[in-house]
Amino acid sequence: MTQYRCRAGKTGERMKNKGRAAIIMTAGLLGMLGCAGERPNNLGAKGTLLAPCPASPNCVSSQADDEKHRIAPLAFNGDPDAAFARLKTVLQQRSDSTIIVEKPDYLRAELRTILFVDDGEFLLDRAQRVIQVRSASRLGYSDLNKNRSRMEEIRRQFLAAEVPS
Repeated sequence: MTQYRCRAGKTGERMKNKGRAAIIMTAGLLGMLGCAGERPNNLGAKGTLLAPCPASPNCVSSQADDEKHRIAPLAFNGDPDAAFARLKTVLQQRSDSTIIVEKPDYLRAELRTILFVDDGEFLLDRAQRVIQVRSASRLGYSDLNKNRSRMEEIRRQFLAAEVPS
């Protein structure tokens, strides 16, 4: 077998073995990450409350008490049913969103990135004239702020779709 030296001083055969190992590890990692994960069974509204966020930083909720997880709810003026219908339209128009559960005052959507699926929840609070929101990653510990940035993007789209009265 012919061996040669690369700039790093490793033999060609060692480099090939490391390359194979890297490909196998990358394929394994992508296989694990590409899994959407199981749909959580603790989601859904319990009265006027959405599930609390876990301790990990990969969740945001408008009902969270701590600053790390807290995000503002979607505020609206006018008819609550019209506002909720507007949110549903926003979610349906997004290429990364699939509505999974639809009830009169509650929506659950799967929110996808290339490798991950997050669970988004939206609960209409008629009395407060807001839509409570929650978004959490199914897998991993950190989401690199993706749930927060996505919810803020949905907020901007929701506000932009408001019909002036």
